[in-house]
Amino acid sequence: MLVRAQEPRRRTASVASLPVTEATARRSQPGGLDDHPCVRAALRLAAGVLAPQAEQVDVEGVPASHVEALAGAGLLGLYGPADAGGSDVPAPVARRVTEVLSGADGATWFVWTQHATPVRALTRSGNAELRRRWLPRLCRDVLGGIAMAHLRRSAGPTVRACAGADGGWRLDGTASWVTSWGLAEVLLVGAVTDDDRAVSVLVAAHEQPGLVASQPLALAAMGATSTVRLELDGLVVPAGDVVDVEPLDRWRRADADKTANVTPAVFGLIDSVVAKLEAAADRRGEPAALALARALAEETGAVRAAAYRLLDEVPAREAIEERLALRGHALELGVRAATALVVTSGGAGMSRSSPAQRLAREALFHLVQAQTPPVRRATLARLAEVGGRRWAPGQPRSQ
Repeated sequence: MLVRAQEPRRRTASVASLPVTEATARRSQPGGLDDHPCVRAALRLAAGVLAPQAEQVDVEGVPASHVEALAGAGLLGLYGPADAGGSDVPAPVARRVTEVLSGADGATWFVWTQHATPVRALTRSGNAELRRRWLPRLCRDVLGGIAMAHLRRSAGPTVRACAGADGGWRLDGTASWVTSWGLAEVLLVGAVTDDDRAVSVLVAAHEQPGLVASQPLALAAMGATSTVRLELDGLVVPAGDVVDVEPLDRWRRADADKTANVTPAVFGLIDSVVAKLEAAADRRGEPAALALARALAEETGAVRAAAYRLLDEVPAREAIEERLALRGHALELGVRAATALVVTSGGAGMSRSSPAQRLAREALFHLVQAQTPPVRRATLARLAEVGGRRWAPGQPRSQ
């Protein structure tokens, strides 16, 4: 079991008020975030395993050995409670680990981040026996997955739950996006009742009566994550496997609070892109690319500081418009940075062995990952704002 992290001392100055270089440097100073055991483990894993194999994984798929490496580093239990063998780390540490994994290998990060949802759900669950049965295993070496995104659908969830015998449920419908099929041992599946309650249950991650998986979906990005579509036709779930039942409105409010914020994975991607852009600029002797890399790093630092300040210091349901604007900014920034890397890499950047094309596709993936209507509108507003600086209707396009 990993040593439980000590609560960091209260900072006397907001990160947002510090120069970008100082705010960034604080992560790697002795006693800073990068000195935390979980972050050190993530950095070692990223440098020794994930980053060197990222292009191969992008083509061939996330291997079981990567899941084993995550478990060996203690990272499957990052969000789990100490009494179940988890690390129970403070939020800044979890964000930093997310940045590191995402920057090294987006596909493996995505498999890992899906696993965090059943860990969190079981930690909160009132089903003590289910928690006892599964949570220590998920914190140790068993990978979990999720089939929950359809609960966000404004047109109505695509998986329905009908009450069965003895407190169990029968599930019917389609879960269109289920990652880690063939890697995960258990799935957290969400469904909605006729009276608008959200039901979440644990289901074994293999085909069984009432559950059939498609072939892995052909995706332009994150195709390495073994994402499938699940068809549920009368899948019977006993009461002992029910994680939670709550009003759908409450589930959606909590989800909206979470998705309004920038995911740290976007910053991890940008950090990786900027580092590679600097290297490519130096290799090609391209001063404009080097200057752009430095400007992107400064802009990223400012957006990250503002986003993390909101997460750390402002209640979750406040400053929603500011959170959404920052998320839109970060998403646009990721695409802009990745595009600069492709341009600087030249034709070589289109090779499947090049990090440039992979990172560009991952930046596009982040545009739609956990997208809600407010997030979509904020992202479009950011794109319109950036475009408006250069051209507006009625102006010659050369201006």
